[in-house]
Amino acid sequence: MSNGRRKSKEEVIEALHDVASEMHDKMSKGIPPTMTLPVRSKSNIGFDQRLGVYKYGKKRTVRDATSLGSARQLLRSLHVTEFIEEMINSGKSSTLREMYYISEAWGNGKFHSQNESNNLAEDLEIVTKCLREDFRLRPEEDGARIIGNVTFEERNRRGDWMRINCRDDVGDSGYGVPYNVESEKLRLIEEDVDFIMAIETGGMFDRLVENGFDEEARCALIHLKGQPARSTRRIMRRMSDEWKKPIVVFADCDPWSFRIYASIAYGAIKTAHISEYLASKGAIYLGITADDILAYDLPSDDLSKQDLGALEAELSDPRFSTGWWQQQIEMMKEMGKKAEQQSLAKYGLDFVTDTYLPEKLAHPDVGLPY
Repeated sequence: MSNGRRKSKEEVIEALHDVASEMHDKMSKGIPPTMTLPVRSKSNIGFDQRLGVYKYGKKRTVRDATSLGSARQLLRSLHVTEFIEEMINSGKSSTLREMYYISEAWGNGKFHSQNESNNLAEDLEIVTKCLREDFRLRPEEDGARIIGNVTFEERNRRGDWMRINCRDDVGDSGYGVPYNVESEKLRLIEEDVDFIMAIETGGMFDRLVENGFDEEARCALIHLKGQPARSTRRIMRRMSDEWKKPIVVFADCDPWSFRIYASIAYGAIKTAHISEYLASKGAIYLGITADDILAYDLPSDDLSKQDLGALEAELSDPRFSTGWWQQQIEMMKEMGKKAEQQSLAKYGLDFVTDTYLPEKLAHPDVGLPY
């Protein structure tokens, strides 16, 4: 997917056949079949200056049939490629969970856990340079909710295009983002907003909606539902690119929320092979920050051992290498505290929309990138 162009059905099937051909060619020469993949760990991600996102580096791992575990993975790869081709030809799709259960019929190729099947789907994306959406595989979790004066056209299951304004044509829960947000399924039609605000928690999303913050601040609100689904990150990237709108991220002040921001702005380790497709370059972390706990005297909780370990790991994470992030992480470690978005309710239900967010959005250190 490095060239940014989606593959046709024929190209996807050809790429899947290439996986099998590589194995067949080696076996026909009496050589154990192999599959070569990038090492998928933090130690093998680096910043791509040209793309402005984090990508896998040059470290490679070779999966071959010289051990039982690797041979089983290659067998599973062949089963999965056959399963995907059947879905493409029949116009069906399946969840990753369904694929896990379908593997029960694959004998020695069956998966022992959902994590194994998810990881193999990602491996095949890397090897074929296709996307999970090309494979017609979808996650269990649904995507974001969006509220704001933005208009989409979505193709429904009958193949008809529906026009949806995410302020006027939806209820309080907002527009539900489908798992496939590519142009063959979703079109970005028009907007009347100044920026996109991504919000970690449902409680804070609902608070901003109830207070009318989307209209008051002329923005679109997106509920991330914790760690955002790929479709959520992708639609944010499209809104950023196609509408030239800045993305700001409003999350809890804890190390896990920082990683949510990093996955939006730079890409996640698990999906570093498609960071240029999912990451919204220039996304700004708005809050809650370590400074905010002090400046607004927010109710806070003690950091756990796991929290401290995660913060320590983030100090060496290339996505947090800037002076500002290093300062925030060190400050949190020193305070030993973390705080939730909804701790702002200490000052009343309107404080977040009347005082906190306007102050943060006007702050020169925040500054919108466009």
